[in-house]
Amino acid sequence: MRIGIVSPTAATRRTGNVQTAQRYAAFLRSAGHRVRMLPLWSGEPLDMLIALHARKSATSVRAFARAYPERPIIAVLTGTDIYRDLARSKRAQRVLELATRIVTLQPDALSRIPPRLRAKVTPIVQSATPPPRRRAVAGVGRRAQFCVLGHLRVEKDPLRAAYALREFAHDAPIRVVQAGAALDERYLRAAYRIAVRDPRYRYLGELSHARAVRVLASSTALVLSSRMEGGANVLSEAIAAGVPVIASRISGNRGILGASYPGYYAVGDTRACARLMARCIEDGAFLRRLCAHVRRLKPLVAPARERRLLLGVIDSACAS
Repeated sequence: MRIGIVSPTAATRRTGNVQTAQRYAAFLRSAGHRVRMLPLWSGEPLDMLIALHARKSATSVRAFARAYPERPIIAVLTGTDIYRDLARSKRAQRVLELATRIVTLQPDALSRIPPRLRAKVTPIVQSATPPPRRRAVAGVGRRAQFCVLGHLRVEKDPLRAAYALREFAHDAPIRVVQAGAALDERYLRAAYRIAVRDPRYRYLGELSHARAVRVLASSTALVLSSRMEGGANVLSEAIAAGVPVIASRISGNRGILGASYPGYYAVGDTRACARLMARCIEDGAFLRRLCAHVRRLKPLVAPARERRLLLGVIDSACAS
């Protein structure tokens, strides 16, 4: 089958949508499908369209539906789709109406879909391959490294861990390492100011995926401070690597980590974030609890699971 994956984000930027599109393409090709990755559908002959990001892909979805009204469309919803656009964008709402099937990246997102459309929805948590090795670098009395991985933009609240350093004494055994392209110039300037003022903070800029995974695997914990997430790739990477997470208490994180996860703090609460970071340094039992919880989630992010669910959605869409 000829399948097009529309991902409006430029392929030169390693956003979550691009990573998702590339992973889906690999799964589909392994099942014998012919796959084209497109920023916009412009009339290429296809048997199915997969659209990442409902609002940004709306033009492609509408055009494909007009050209091929009987051919299936799969809409894959992102964080900004679910937690911002669906409430106010008629373009995004129309994509859900036209879609044969809808994919969300974690099950908690289902509550944000109109009830009459929920029968179309399949949650598929994104997968990740474990790194070659995981080197623990922390414990009580040892220096802890907290990493922040993701592009610097407002939805990520990207500097929360850096701000949390202010809550620690200057000789506290802690550092924060941050990587990701600055998509907002304000955050780039702020990151450089913090790095000059506080040697415990390092901003590495945009890294290759392999280098970012090495930073993750050598860290005590990932700080995932987002204001909104559809289901973060980096969270799946952390689970696959067995790296505990300090996470903002938002739907996109709860949908994967679960309601009982002990490492949440309120969005934007610097002191609460710092308290959890301090517990990772000072309280070995707490850190072990986080690690144990993350280890139990590892089957959720197995590539075989994501592939099986995606191919199931493809088969179901074709049968409709």
